[in-house]
Amino acid sequence: MSEPAGPEEEPAEVGAPAEAEAGAGAEGRPRRRWRIPILSLVPIVAFAALLGFGLGRDPRLVPNALVGKAAPAFALKDLRSGRVITLSQLRGHPVVINFWASWCAECVQEHPNLFATWQRYGNAGVVFLSILYEDSPGKAAQFERQLGKGWPDLDDPGSRTALNYGVRGVPETFFIDRRGIIRFQQVGPSTYDLLNTRIRAMLPSAQRGRLEAAAP
Repeated sequence: MSEPAGPEEEPAEVGAPAEAEAGAGAEGRPRRRWRIPILSLVPIVAFAALLGFGLGRDPRLVPNALVGKAAPAFALKDLRSGRVITLSQLRGHPVVINFWASWCAECVQEHPNLFATWQRYGNAGVVFLSILYEDSPGKAAQFERQLGKGWPDLDDPGSRTALNYGVRGVPETFFIDRRGIIRFQQVGPSTYDLLNTRIRAMLPSAQRGRLEAAAP
């Protein structure tokens, strides 16, 4: 004896779309659970991009807004002589300013290059200055006794001059022309070739010619 079709079958057929919808929802819920954390990363990535962070980006390539503008003035005391040196009194001379510290390994690395260019251009009107960065005068003096230095080494209490120049670490070297304009900033150790090229670019053509003629 066959069983009559019960009233339960029709609701099942009528309710199939609802079940399918519920099934789609069941299938969709995992996708939504994955979507939430993925979407939450979007503002983080966008914020990082806005700040300029990127894989493989070299922070040393960030330009200094002072290049091409007048160098910030300063009046700092020479650690050896006690004489106060101001930037304004050096107008008319190319100036090489090196921010450094005795604890800086790269400063030790670049020191022979600075010393060699100072020997070559120090008597040609180019002024070399070092400005101590977050270091003690005693340690700076010990560094100079070991490695030698003939140009003024200036104390910078509170690193105020370093802040004015936008120094982010050491070594950093600034090349200032005879009119007091910053022409180039080297972040990191300077090679002899870089120092030589940047200094010569600040010299009058006639003086460059005389130096070339006198070169061995």
